[in-house]
Amino acid sequence: MKKVIIYTDGACSGNPGDGGWGAVLRYGDVEKEISGFEKNTTNNKMELTAAIVALNLLKLPCEVELYSDSAYLINGFTKGWIWGWKSNGWKTASKDDVKNVELWKELDRLNRMHKITWIKVKGHSDNEYNNRCDKLATGEIKKNRV
Repeated sequence: MKKVIIYTDGACSGNPGDGGWGAVLRYGDVEKEISGFEKNTTNNKMELTAAIVALNLLKLPCEVELYSDSAYLINGFTKGWIWGWKSNGWKTASKDDVKNVELWKELDRLNRMHKITWIKVKGHSDNEYNNRCDKLATGEIKKNRV
């Protein structure tokens, strides 16, 4: 199984507001940067979208280390939130609908396809790749402002 390292970040100007996401994929010596923009979105949606788009670029099942500064994204897997939501019919413990459910369902599908280790990094710190992802995400917002 090929090993891929992915860094992701999402950003929003206002919440909701204009949003951007960025990701860096690393395979051996090869690096690929991707980013995108969405109007009237939330920071959490952008965090999830960055991971989804990056993982969807992988053509075969891979061993993935996915790094994000989003506790929302990482805890969804490392704290088992997603398994509880699934077993509760995509409801939270308080019986509310899970927010961003379609994005979580896609992440669940991708998590079953790949062997993903979900790793939380400190945001806006000294992590070179997290900082690059932040620049990609915020750059998309700046570039698409009218």
